Amino acid sequence: MQVVTNERLSLFAEMEAKYEQKDTKYFVKLLDHPDYVVRTRATCILVDFGGEDKVPYIARVLKNDANELVRHEAAFSLGQMCYSSSVQPLTDATLNDPSMFVRHEAAIALGVVGNGNARLVLEKALNDPDRPVVESAIVALSNIEFMEKLSKNEKFAKLTGG
Repeated sequence: MQVVTNERLSLFAEMEAKYEQKDTKYFVKLLDHPDYVVRTRATCILVDFGGEDKVPYIARVLKNDANELVRHEAAFSLGQMCYSSSVQPLTDATLNDPSMFVRHEAAIALGVVGNGNARLVLEKALNDPDRPVVESAIVALSNIEFMEKLSKNEKFAKLTGG
């Protein structure tokens, strides 16, 4: 199997043009593309466009995408967006996603978003059967505590969250 196909490269060129136009609808449609590489890139681009209106689209990817790498990227992206509306989808992924890889990233993202509801979920994640998820919950809880008690620089706190 050829990893980089001519079809994918052509699509990337089209995506670049649509990126320059900030064509949100185009990238939302790509979230259902059969190629997981395209879906991953579309997720990242929507986050780059910014705005809380993108959270439901990324949350849908986190909940429903068949590929754990794409779901992982969606969890990471929701954390980077830092909207409270991301807490519920990240909570669901932290506690219920079948992939340890995704649960780990969702836990880290909750620590970056860092609100009180996230703390309760992360405390539950301390009982996850997979050690990397438990360790991620510890990192995330530490970051929430740091942000609440000591941090004077929100950007620094978000960067140290995982």
